[in-house]
Amino acid sequence: MANDTLDKLVIFLAKRDGIDKLVKTFQYVSKLLHWHAEAAHPGLAHRAKQWEIASGLSRKAFRSGRFLTGLNAVRRNPGPNLTFQILSVLANAGEMGLEEEKKLFGSKEKSGEAEKRIGKIRGERIMRLMAVAANLADLVIGVADIEPNPFCNHPVTLGISGLVSAWAGWYRNWPL
Repeated sequence: MANDTLDKLVIFLAKRDGIDKLVKTFQYVSKLLHWHAEAAHPGLAHRAKQWEIASGLSRKAFRSGRFLTGLNAVRRNPGPNLTFQILSVLANAGEMGLEEEKKLFGSKEKSGEAEKRIGKIRGERIMRLMAVAANLADLVIGVADIEPNPFCNHPVTLGISGLVSAWAGWYRNWPL
């Protein structure tokens, strides 16, 4: 029982990103709960709103040092221009490995090594797609902060976007 779910949770929560993803999940679940309970259960809605606010403040504290990591990455590999930097986020999200996967999948010899490689390629593709989903969800959240509008600022839109972003982070950071 050295590698059960509880052990993995402890490892996950030992990292700043793990704690951030847990608190982000609390924040956006409470946002959705507040929206749902607002009319029928004002007391519960108030407590959910307070939990959402407290979670948001906690996340700001957890993330206060994270920008240095991102700044250092951009400083070390900035890309030739802003357009390239933006496009690099979406580059190869689902394409990487397709040709190799087709070649391995179509080969007559189905070795264990080929199956492992196909699994690895598919796992990498899922990770890239999860990153794109998280980036799009974070974009919606960012637009809601910068340029408020009825769609992005709706509690359901923000709640779902926050949960997609948080769960992509859980998936990315969960120990194997």
